Amino acid sequence: MPKMKTHKGTAKRVRITGSGKLRRQQTGLRHRLEKKSSKETRDLSGTTEVAKPDVSRVNRLLGR
Repeated sequence: MPKMKTHKGTAKRVRITGSGKLRRQQTGLRHRLEKKSSKETRDLSGTTEVAKPDVSRVNRLLGR
């Protein structure tokens, strides 16, 4: 049986923390930024955890 390949699209979007949690960028920071308040833009910056129902699927895509 061949080795399982990492899904590169997912690998570029998700980071694994030291404790093994999955972090991703928040959505909504690509366009229409003039309409959004500075507070909203600040709150959207940074990372957030991958949602619980998606964790097993993302782990499988990453070959974990």
